[in-house]
Amino acid sequence: MKKYIAEAIGTFVLTFLGCGAAVSLGCGTPDGGSAAVVGTAIAFGLSVVAMAYTIGGVSGCHINPAITLACFIDKRISAKDCCGYICGQLIGGIVAGACLAVIYGCESGLGANGLAGVEGCAGTGILIEAILTALFVFVVLGATDSKVGAGSFAGLAIGLSLILIHLVGIHFTGTSVNPARSIGPALFACGDALKDVWVFIVGPFIGSVVAVILWKLAGPCCCKKCCEKEAE
Repeated sequence: MKKYIAEAIGTFVLTFLGCGAAVSLGCGTPDGGSAAVVGTAIAFGLSVVAMAYTIGGVSGCHINPAITLACFIDKRISAKDCCGYICGQLIGGIVAGACLAVIYGCESGLGANGLAGVEGCAGTGILIEAILTALFVFVVLGATDSKVGAGSFAGLAIGLSLILIHLVGIHFTGTSVNPARSIGPALFACGDALKDVWVFIVGPFIGSVVAVILWKLAGPCCCKKCCEKEAE
């Protein structure tokens, strides 16, 4: 249960600080500009770094259903933990969305994801989110794989990659790559944010599956015969 609680807290921190920074800096508004985009990207990335070194030893610090799904497919966690993690993450994201609504007001947008940057095209939004999520989760799988010497810098690598992902994707969709981060604010921002939130569930989950396939192709071999041959 502690693992699931840790995931809820971590997802709350990521959503509250990341989306809170987006609202405070005016990301996506005419007044925000490039500085707001960079600031928001850094806020999301640093949130992940902070949580990685805080709860990483408890739950692995997924704080993202797309990462949890990838770890389940890659047989790193059980089906029970997969469900528990995702439930915790959704709770954390929703509580964060509620807190943002109280502080900033629903009319602020709450840093919710949207399709304005792709002219409302759901297909394009899904494609962008799938690509960005695949790249991000690919880094996560590699940085945390014990067979390739995952070390103490894994959290930093993951956080920096999330900053890069946001710098590319904010202009198009606000960058989700995390269904829990999208669902929380969307529930309280309502309007188009809630109507389009399915895009930010489908896209990241597709990207998650693609990331596992890429890691299977590029990552270390799990075959016992190959390991014995390398040892020789």
